[in-house]
Amino acid sequence: MDGPARARIIVVGNEKGGSGKSTTSMHILISLLREGGRIAALDLDGKQRTLTRYLENRTAFIARNGLRLPMPEHAVVAESDLPSRPDAEADEAARLAAAIADLSSRHDFILIDCPGSDTHLSRAGHSYADLLVTPVNDSFIDVDLLATVDPDSLKVLKPSRYAVMVWEQRKQRFARDRQTVDWVVIRNRLSHLDARNKRNVGHVLEALQRRIGFRFLPGLSERVIFRELFLSGLTLMDLDQTGDGLSMAQAAARQEVRALLLGLNLLTAD
Repeated sequence: MDGPARARIIVVGNEKGGSGKSTTSMHILISLLREGGRIAALDLDGKQRTLTRYLENRTAFIARNGLRLPMPEHAVVAESDLPSRPDAEADEAARLAAAIADLSSRHDFILIDCPGSDTHLSRAGHSYADLLVTPVNDSFIDVDLLATVDPDSLKVLKPSRYAVMVWEQRKQRFARDRQTVDWVVIRNRLSHLDARNKRNVGHVLEALQRRIGFRFLPGLSERVIFRELFLSGLTLMDLDQTGDGLSMAQAAARQEVRALLLGLNLLTAD
């Protein structure tokens, strides 16, 4: 007899800050809630807690304005403070597994937001992914997260430490429950200009996806609105409920979010 179905786990992670992980996470969370999905948020960045602060800002905004906006269930799994490294890693693994088991009983999805650094807890989070979303800025500084690239020929020389780590966690995932991971790299902060750098980054990512096993999608463009929304805890999917309406630029940005979720196979086309 089969046991209860486990929630689908979406991991948003890389080893570099400033790539839009928390903005991407929030827009996935709220979009799925608005589509009727039951989704929980699990923050593994116990020090920075950007996603947690984003959700706290949202709670405060709702209280100040008397609005009814969707909110995900939310939990934090922080790094262990046990002095022994083996004990600390075992403690983190146990608490992460317990949090996932608890949230799975009530949700269709769990979104895990990882810290922008290489930690045991982040690696453990990656090992649970059904869908791994890795945001990168549209620059070779961020491409270096995935691979070392020859500066003259733009040929891929070798995978980066992060790509190797993802490969190792994918193997752990398969060994544990025979499940594969859909790894998607999204290009955030895309310029609207057809610049040479933008084209070169695209060519390198095309070569990389075949070599190290991901697919890549356009993510979120460089827009001031994404930074402004953090303080109120809102997403583009909320603005028609706040009384201000949508500008043309905001409507276009919201279409980007929807296109991203369609590309991630989290929504179905109408």
